[in-house]
Amino acid sequence: MNLKPTIYKRTVVAVAAALLLTTGCTKFLEQQPDSTWTALDTPQKVSKLLGTAYPQSSYIVMCESKSDNVADKGIGQSERPNSDTYLFQDVQSIEEDSPEAYWAAAYSAIAAANQALKACAEATDTALYSAQKGEALVARAYAHFMLVNLFSHIYDPATAASNPGIPYVTEPETVVHKQYERKTVAYVYDMIEKDLLAGLPLIQDEAYTVDRYHFNRLAANAFATRFYLFKKDYQKVLYYAAQAFPGDQLGMHMRPWNTKYNNMSPAQIRDLYANAAEDANLLIVETKSLAGRYMGRYRYDLSFAKEVEILGNNVTGGRWAYPVYYYGNQDYFVPKNTEYFVKNSVNATIGQPYVMNVLFTTEEVMFNRLEANAWLGNYSEVLKDLNLFASKRITNYSATTHAITMNRLLSAYGTTDQRIASLQTILSFKRAEYVQEGMRWFDMLRYGMTVTHTRINGADLVLRPGDDQCTFQLPQSVANSGLDLNPRK
Repeated sequence: MNLKPTIYKRTVVAVAAALLLTTGCTKFLEQQPDSTWTALDTPQKVSKLLGTAYPQSSYIVMCESKSDNVADKGIGQSERPNSDTYLFQDVQSIEEDSPEAYWAAAYSAIAAANQALKACAEATDTALYSAQKGEALVARAYAHFMLVNLFSHIYDPATAASNPGIPYVTEPETVVHKQYERKTVAYVYDMIEKDLLAGLPLIQDEAYTVDRYHFNRLAANAFATRFYLFKKDYQKVLYYAAQAFPGDQLGMHMRPWNTKYNNMSPAQIRDLYANAAEDANLLIVETKSLAGRYMGRYRYDLSFAKEVEILGNNVTGGRWAYPVYYYGNQDYFVPKNTEYFVKNSVNATIGQPYVMNVLFTTEEVMFNRLEANAWLGNYSEVLKDLNLFASKRITNYSATTHAITMNRLLSAYGTTDQRIASLQTILSFKRAEYVQEGMRWFDMLRYGMTVTHTRINGADLVLRPGDDQCTFQLPQSVANSGLDLNPRK
């Protein structure tokens, strides 16, 4: 198999993305703690453990395939996390990119965070472990946040107290076959908030060798903006966005698509896109995934029609600077994911595929701030940020030609409602920014959008808000831990 096919660039039409899961029967949190964890007697050793407190599995493929960003091309790479989610079926795989792989990786990360917290609490001088405690709390909150939004129904104040959540684990594992309960989405959100607020003030960037691989101050505040956006507490979104980027600092840290990136080859963009050297990247994690190999080449992926829909006309009247390339017939992609193939040993011919996932970016802080301001009716701030974003994303940007005004938004969406016009623009800009990154799925859940997937034979598959398949299924093995699986018709 040629893993580096010839790549061709095409002009975009119409102005145009610790507990490792094995192939065996690993059960949910059913392994004895690693004996090396008992020697966590220095802050440095705890910090090393915390390097594994982030889910080392990717949600990109399964979330992207479930969204409205993809189409049935009729041909392409066939992998169950891609095909099953497009067909609105439970994924029949436990390998990389599957829900079960993510579940296991997230609870592995939580186990590492809990062991780190235990070491911090038992230290002779707990003050020396303050930074490690902060990172562990925020990392634990993040892993649970992702789990509850993937495996439970999205947060809604009207239903959160009754919808099943996921187990919120706060202690290291000491027994096999421990019983867990899901409780509710509201409970999980309360626990996430508790950990986040306790950990955030303790974060110290100085504790890290490369801070972009840990919850540094910027990343932790970015997470806070996402958490409160999902919770619909918009004033707090603005507060934490200001903590991350006071004043007008945000614009200085955005990804330069229409300048620096515009002069780079696909390989150069891929090398930088998920790199700690890219200033826009606030938190990066290594994940086992085939996205770097197959994104753009899956059967259910970005098609020509979807490319035009997502990266075609926008309210500025200008062209998006995102470069679109193709491998061959219908294989379209924006260069983002690079595979790093890690051999099982020095002389091995087999190994594991990895990609670096960017979990938080400067752009997300802006989008979260934008959305919060739209809901709060701060439309002058909305227009200010939309124009700042456009200035970094529109080819040959002109503040005069491409200026975004409220009248322009109202006209584009045929409405007199400023909030609707603002939100429609924000969501369309986010869709373009995050194409082939899986983020669109969460917006579709939050806004209750209906997803229609059309088969190559013309048959439609429709997923409506609240349908069973809006949640990914828990691993079958968790039933042994006393958990109910998500209902299926």
